[in-house]
Amino acid sequence: MIKMSVVGIRMDPPQNDPVLLLRETSGERYLPIWIGQGEASAIAMKLQGVSPRRPLTHDLIVDLIKGMGRSLTEVRITDLQDGTFYADLVLDGDVTVSARPSDSVAVAVRLEVPIYAEEQVLAEAGLVIPDEDEETGEPEPAPDDEVEKFKEFLDTISPDDFKAPDGP
Repeated sequence: MIKMSVVGIRMDPPQNDPVLLLRETSGERYLPIWIGQGEASAIAMKLQGVSPRRPLTHDLIVDLIKGMGRSLTEVRITDLQDGTFYADLVLDGDVTVSARPSDSVAVAVRLEVPIYAEEQVLAEAGLVIPDEDEETGEPEPAPDDEVEKFKEFLDTISPDDFKAPDGP
């Protein structure tokens, strides 16, 4: 398992589909996951420190976990099949609940728990965005620079680029 961090949400032109961007905490690979508008908003709101007047669905999930006396220990991005990502919410006692990665990350950012991805998922869908300053020896880019580089990269790809050659 590879520990990941949430870089942010980006709208992918021209369809304006939201993309969740995760990055290896000790590596160079990024993991882009196309997600729904609702989940994108829920993640972005939490990352920006915005509190809704009423609990959102992911806040309800957090309240349910806590209300049942359980705790979320981590989120795992476990698989990628036919262009669809799969994830697990891992509760105390190693109880796992299958969930979409977007929902899993929305809950994880609320509870500040680690997010992991299986190596095979990163091997298949992870991207290394070349550092344009490699030759100059400049220091590693700041997180804002990473997001800008990824935005530029997203302008050149589409979800179709991740489809299997023989299938959807």
